Amino acid sequence: MKGKTMKSPTKVIAIAAAFATVASLAACSGGGASDGKIELRVATFPPGADQAAYDAFATQEAQFEKKYPNIDIIGVEYEWEGPTFTAQLAAGSLPDVFTVPFTDAKTLLENGQLADVTEEIEKLGYADKFNPIILDAVKDADGHLFGFPRQAYALGLQYNRDLFEQAGLDPNSPPTTWDEVREYAKQIAEKTGKAGYATMTQNNTGGWQLTAQAASRGGFLQSDDGTTSTIANDGVKATLQFFHDLRWEDHSMGDNFLLDWGSINQEFAAGNIGMYTSGSDLYTALVRDFSLDPAVYGLTTIPMEDGGKVLGGGDIAVLPPSLDDATKDAAVKWVDWYYMQKLLNEDAAAADAKALADSGQAVGTPVLPVLDQATYEESLTWIEPYVNVPREQMQGFIDHIFEQTPVGEPKSHTQEIYALLDPVVQAVLTDENADIDALLAQADTDAQALLG
Repeated sequence: MKGKTMKSPTKVIAIAAAFATVASLAACSGGGASDGKIELRVATFPPGADQAAYDAFATQEAQFEKKYPNIDIIGVEYEWEGPTFTAQLAAGSLPDVFTVPFTDAKTLLENGQLADVTEEIEKLGYADKFNPIILDAVKDADGHLFGFPRQAYALGLQYNRDLFEQAGLDPNSPPTTWDEVREYAKQIAEKTGKAGYATMTQNNTGGWQLTAQAASRGGFLQSDDGTTSTIANDGVKATLQFFHDLRWEDHSMGDNFLLDWGSINQEFAAGNIGMYTSGSDLYTALVRDFSLDPAVYGLTTIPMEDGGKVLGGGDIAVLPPSLDDATKDAAVKWVDWYYMQKLLNEDAAAADAKALADSGQAVGTPVLPVLDQATYEESLTWIEPYVNVPREQMQGFIDHIFEQTPVGEPKSHTQEIYALLDPVVQAVLTDENADIDALLAQADTDAQALLG
């Protein structure tokens, strides 16, 4: 099997997006090993993660294998991407433990593509500790559970403190309204020549961020039961008009209008973007995978208006249903040890934080707790000696996120809806005369056809 060579002693192989490589990896998958140990292939980091990330993982891998000497952990490079995930899933090439966004879990479990872990979670004793809204993402109509919610986030406004200072703005006083975001973006563009503001536009991320910003303006894409499309609403229209005005009137969005999660992060880390919206947990990936200078990072809550809510999301650790009993048992042990115990157990939380901190990885990045708020706040006291992120640069988010009302992503055909909206965002940014009403009317019709 071909894989990406890593300097770390961690056993890591690469999953490529190309179907041929996906198929070749499928042939290598299996739970057995010649020495009698159970080989467990687990998702690690996206391709391009820095060496320190793998060093930290190697420490954690050794700790786990000491506790469970009959299990051999094989780390697999992994990054969920909508267009390639389906091919990987169909080819059977995904690891034995991988993660999926909340938005995909319902469809996957309904299609029988995730292992039922109800009995395992109940035996572990913390099913009732999960935030019930978050747990709903992995629950079927009969109440069975098909994954472990492992991390959650709320959308925040990421900003570059250095570009703020160059533009004569106070990085400790980030914008609190969308009008201020527009003013700041224009000033950054005029003073620095960089994009004052940017947004994602492709690989379903354009639709995701349009949804997030529309929600902050009181506009939601579907009825609560997910049966009726409501895309053509004032919040969505106001967001697209906002993009239009920054792009065509203020010229504050630069000249790259084909960005997704990875590429916008890269541009931001390179100092080419002043502000954009993304998950509150993004700092970890920006530093680990995109070499961001921590000193320039700022995070605050996204503005709210007209009854807006903050879009939340996250991902879930899941298993394929094809695992044999021994491999499934090993996979549950890994998920519980690697993802869950650091949220629930003081010793595990401290050990995890120490391993990360010793390898220069981020500890203390703001998140939304997947468990109850009291447990989360207690866990922060457990890891306090190891916190190494500049939380004072994230104070706008930390101080105000619990004042905002969270809302989940659209329930039905989420990624397909996002894909429908990508070209709408692109059209507004590339055609000054794009008819926003007509674009939304067509998207609404297309979305309703998906919903039935």
